Amino acid sequence: MATYEKKVRKKKKLGSYPFVSVVFSISLALFVLGLFGVFFLLTNNLTRFIQDNIEVQVYLNKNVTESEKIQLQKTLADKDYVAKKEGSQVVLISKEEAAKEFIKETGEDFTQFIGDNPLRDLIILKITPDYQSTEKLAQIKSELESIRGVFEVVYLDNLVESINKNLTKIGLVLIGFSAILLLVVIILINNTIKLALFSQRFLIRSMQLVGATAGFIQKPFLMRATFYGLLSAIIASVGLFVLLKYANSKIENLADLQRTDEVMILFGSLLLVGMLVGFGSTYRAINKYLKMSLDELY
Repeated sequence: MATYEKKVRKKKKLGSYPFVSVVFSISLALFVLGLFGVFFLLTNNLTRFIQDNIEVQVYLNKNVTESEKIQLQKTLADKDYVAKKEGSQVVLISKEEAAKEFIKETGEDFTQFIGDNPLRDLIILKITPDYQSTEKLAQIKSELESIRGVFEVVYLDNLVESINKNLTKIGLVLIGFSAILLLVVIILINNTIKLALFSQRFLIRSMQLVGATAGFIQKPFLMRATFYGLLSAIIASVGLFVLLKYANSKIENLADLQRTDEVMILFGSLLLVGMLVGFGSTYRAINKYLKMSLDELY
């Protein structure tokens, strides 16, 4: 008899509703949202990596002197369309270095049967993303070829055009899908909390009948829902962290596409979404039951 009364009191505790099912549902929803967030970050960083490695190859005339090469390298480094990030964005490769690399890769010394080195000195330019459109690259090519000492300018125009088109399509798809997924997650969490609170509707009505104010009734529910949202987000974040560590150990160079600050912002966003959606969904559901008549509660 005492055990039965204890169970009844536990069920009727204000603000209490199924813990495991609510936390599991919210955690799963936030994990899926976070998983897509990780995919979005990886795609964005891969896009940035591709853009950072778009380059233009400037071949020089054979009669260019060493001082002219150095001066030309400095001149090109000051151009607006040349990337200004850390590391060398303007690389000079002499024809001797190019010949050594070719011999190393092929195992054949072509200079022995040709009698001369037919290769040319080369300057490689990394182009900033703002100038990576097909039209602007064509303008850069024309400008560079007009410079004294430049023999030819080469870049993979078809590849650049294909990359730009695909990146635009991928960006639009990701933005649209992320908006839809966020909406689905919010609806899922909202419905989970509404179903959990359904069993509490008569307790809410009883509190109203004894004179409890709306704020007094709402407070324990809102606090518990916010805590559940926070706890669920922590569980989802831990799951994502473990999954990322496992993926990094199995996929080579995957860690190079991850930035710690971005991952931490993602986890922080999950915490915020979990608490806000939990609080907001509970607030709406409680207000709904507070305004219902006794007949509507049935």
